[in-house]
Amino acid sequence: MRRSMREQTRALTRDRSVRVTLARGFTMIEVLVALAIIAIALAASLRAVGSLAASEADLHDRLLAGWSADNVLAQLRLAHAWPDVGERSFDCSQGNLRLTCTQRVGNTPNPVFRSVEVSVTTPGRSGNLAQLVTVLANETNRSL
Repeated sequence: MRRSMREQTRALTRDRSVRVTLARGFTMIEVLVALAIIAIALAASLRAVGSLAASEADLHDRLLAGWSADNVLAQLRLAHAWPDVGERSFDCSQGNLRLTCTQRVGNTPNPVFRSVEVSVTTPGRSGNLAQLVTVLANETNRSL
């Protein structure tokens, strides 16, 4: 039996619409792969954010330690005293952060100056959080 041209066109149109309908959605595998990629990307970004938070806390500690070291050197400058050669450690806490300052005073090639180094550490943690060095002049024998 031969179909008329009109029937053949309708049948072809029906077949195309079925094909188009089937090709519109994603398969379950494609959706799962996309979700897996998104999950991996989110996990990586979460790890990066966690790392930034830890770095921010360490940076905050270093900032406070730098202020402590700067305060020690400012006190020495303002005292206009000639510091004794040697080393001493003392508490120099800032806020809630317990800090220990170590001040080392040494001679320089020029006897009019002394080198002063201040290192700031946290008890129970290795390494310095901050370290500043300056040179102080002997102002005790100088007439103003």
